[in-house]
Amino acid sequence: MKRLLYLLTLATVIAACSSEPGYVIKGDIEGSDQELFYLHRVVDGRIVAIDSAVSKKGSFKMKGIIDYPDLVQLVAMDNGGRINFYLENTEITLSGNIDSLEVSKISGSKTHDEYQSLIDASKEFNEQAININTEYQMARQTNNEAKMALLEKEIVALEDQMITMQKDFVKNNPSSYVAPAVLRSISYYMEGDEIADIISAMDADMAKLPIVKELDAMATALKAVSIGQKAPDFTMNDVDGNPVSLSSKIGSKLLLLDFWAGWCNPCRLENPNLVKIYKQFNKKGFDIFGVSLDQEKDSWVKAIADDKLTWTHVSDLQYWNNSAAKLYSIRAIPANFLLDESGTIIARNLRGDELLNKVQEVLGQ
Repeated sequence: MKRLLYLLTLATVIAACSSEPGYVIKGDIEGSDQELFYLHRVVDGRIVAIDSAVSKKGSFKMKGIIDYPDLVQLVAMDNGGRINFYLENTEITLSGNIDSLEVSKISGSKTHDEYQSLIDASKEFNEQAININTEYQMARQTNNEAKMALLEKEIVALEDQMITMQKDFVKNNPSSYVAPAVLRSISYYMEGDEIADIISAMDADMAKLPIVKELDAMATALKAVSIGQKAPDFTMNDVDGNPVSLSSKIGSKLLLLDFWAGWCNPCRLENPNLVKIYKQFNKKGFDIFGVSLDQEKDSWVKAIADDKLTWTHVSDLQYWNNSAAKLYSIRAIPANFLLDESGTIIARNLRGDELLNKVQEVLGQ
């Protein structure tokens, strides 16, 4: 009897030691009988299906193992509905309706609860942004430039508040698997040193994540083009096929290195501001060197003509693989770098009144 009890105890211990942690997703989606659900995840920049299940009378189950908590998307293939949530090795329940899958209730994932808290904190900002955009479109239709200028300032201020809130989330949640994704989303607005400092304050487990390794490499690249550094030189063809180097344009009191594209709506909206500043200060020593991330030469040249951009433009027509964009660690456009007459970067990503004020500060009224 003692030997039997020992064997039973040993079997229990072995089973406990050999069982690996994993996730269990229990779906309770009303109206989804015989619906095929796919679970997608982004791996190395590609969307990969990592699991699937067919619902029976609204219920389905998925089981598996994930290396670390990560953002995934559940897609109802026939219905087309989808919802994003953080998957981790725990039991997670999704409850909702097939016709409104995106608002399903998700419980059981600590990481998703952290993600949801950030979404909830962002709602007020998003509502304000929608209202401002509605007013802006109305002002644009009536050509009310004064109102448009006022609203542009409001959206910039709102954007700054949103970024500050997201930075605070990252700093206050150093062990959250949501934090690296948030940091990547706002890294466009940050210098390399700031990104590196935030990464160093994260828990040690975060350093192993691919996204954190990517951010660390990004921080290193950004330091090379940070304020106070000499702008790296490059050569690229202009619209006539002639090679033009950045160094050949340096020497103006101020040179704006502007990354843009004809297909980029925010870039096109910013172009009238660049035209205005260029006309006002070109004779005082302000110049612009435009680098386009276009793919088609005709659309690039047409955008230059349509927006009346009379300064030098270059491109290798390689879209996001543009060699200068990679050199300057460009991840979103419009993006720009303001260089002094020695080619030193003195500011970056200035738009609208911020750019105007900086140019006025250096060159005078």
